Amino acid sequence: MQCRGSLFTWLVGAVLCAGAVGFSTDSTASPIDQLTDLTGKVTVIVTLTGRDNFTSEYRYDVSVRNMTADPLVADSLLIVLDKITNLAGEDHEALTNESFLNRFDVLGQDGETDERKPFFRIPPGSTADLVPQTTSRAAAVRIRNRDYVSVFTPAFKVYGNKRPPPEPKQPTAQAQPAAPQRQTDKQTERLLQLLLKKGVITEEEWRKANQP
Repeated sequence: MQCRGSLFTWLVGAVLCAGAVGFSTDSTASPIDQLTDLTGKVTVIVTLTGRDNFTSEYRYDVSVRNMTADPLVADSLLIVLDKITNLAGEDHEALTNESFLNRFDVLGQDGETDERKPFFRIPPGSTADLVPQTTSRAAAVRIRNRDYVSVFTPAFKVYGNKRPPPEPKQPTAQAQPAAPQRQTDKQTERLLQLLLKKGVITEEEWRKANQP
C-alpha cells in the first residue's frame, strides 16, 4: 500500500509540474492552424451591399478568386478580417497605437483567430473545388462602426488548402506470354511407337497422337 501511495503521489506531482511549466490538456486548435495562408495568391473581392446610417452598420459580400495554378478545396476557405484602414491607409491610431479594428463590432463571424481577429467561412459552391480563375460564393460580412468614422476600408486575409494532386497510377502488370503448348514428351512418343509396331494402333492414329 505504501508503494502505491508513493506512485500516486508521484503522478499527481508530475501532472501539477506539467501544468506549472505551461503544458495544456486542451487539444482544441484554431481552424487556421490546419490551413495555408493564401493571401497574395488569390484575389479578395469586397462588395459593399448595404449601409444602415442609423446603426452605422456596413454590409459586405466577400468572395475569393483563385489565381493559383491549382484547385483549392472549396469548403476549407476562410477569410480573416485582418485590419481596417482609414483614408490615409493607416490601421492604428497615431497617438495610442490602438488598432482601428478594436473600434468596430463585427457581427455574425464564424470564429476568431488566436489574435482575436474575426473570420468567416466561404460558402462552398456546387463543386468540391475552386478551380483556377474562378470565383467563390460570397461570405456575408457585417461591420458596425462605433466611432461613426465616415470612410474606412476592411482588409482580409485568406486561408485554405490546395487540392493535393492525384496519386500516380501504378503500372498495370503486363500479361505473361502464354506458355507454349507442351509437345508430346519422349517417353510418350516411345510408347506410341511401340504400340504402332505391335499393331495396337494404326499409323494414322499414331500421327494424330503426335500432333501438337
